[in-house]
Amino acid sequence: MAKNDELQELLQTKNITKRATVQAIEELLYSPIPVLDHGFIRVVDYMGDDSSIVQAARVSYGRGTKKSLQDKGLINYLMRHRHTTPFEMCDIKFHIKLPIFIARQWIRHRTASVNEYSARYSILSNEFYVPEKANLSPQSTINKQGRSTDTLPSEVADRVLSIIKNDSINCYNHYVEMMNEDESGNVIDENNIGITRELARINLTLNTYTEWYWKINLHNLLHFLALRADPHAQYEIRVYAQAMLDVVKAWVPYAYEAFEEHKMYATSISRKGMEVIRQMIDGKKIDQESSGMSKREWDELMVNLKP
Repeated sequence: MAKNDELQELLQTKNITKRATVQAIEELLYSPIPVLDHGFIRVVDYMGDDSSIVQAARVSYGRGTKKSLQDKGLINYLMRHRHTTPFEMCDIKFHIKLPIFIARQWIRHRTASVNEYSARYSILSNEFYVPEKANLSPQSTINKQGRSTDTLPSEVADRVLSIIKNDSINCYNHYVEMMNEDESGNVIDENNIGITRELARINLTLNTYTEWYWKINLHNLLHFLALRADPHAQYEIRVYAQAMLDVVKAWVPYAYEAFEEHKMYATSISRKGMEVIRQMIDGKKIDQESSGMSKREWDELMVNLKP
């Protein structure tokens, strides 16, 4: 069955359930949300909603109120005071298509269940990520793992894009040649024997697209998003995180609002940092040297205190 036919069949399937459902997520189910040039995320299943968080938190209290404002207040309290287990009562499963080099960065978050497309069993499609010209930047001189804010000269960017495209195409063609199979698995030359798929794949470039199912609870998802939707995260993983933020907002709006307030746009201040702030409030003059903080700590605090 073709992927589009399978998708249409899933979209037309109607299920009856007694469990909590969220209409906004029901409308998103199975529909791909485009990311990058060939990537996407799509929700394939979920469990729980805002009320599930409240229900879990109130187990120890007995029956609680069902008023939405009080539920919202409780969720804010839980988020603010780092009571994480109620948020673990909600789960979501995504189908994600992403470049291999982003998948390898992503998999460092070891708090999800993952099942990836097998390139030992199947043939990877001839799709690879090519950055937009505007997203090509030199290496940062102050951050060993980040981009500079400078842009590349146009002729340099054109040359880089040409190299990426040509290498990707050449490596994929050699991948097919070594297997002696085309993208559909058909033998190319009946007189030749190809090597196994598990070996041929080692010649593919890291911008080749892979796919996986990724299931995670809400607490760990929010931790992932706090790191990967941050402006300091790599652009290519950040756009996936931003798409997921929109899903979370539709799924658990109260939890999303609490997350934005207490995690996403909040900051953590050390004991020394709090002492500096107290002295500033008292009108005392204090600098990095007298604060007892390292230059990096001091600079980070000053950035956080800027209006």
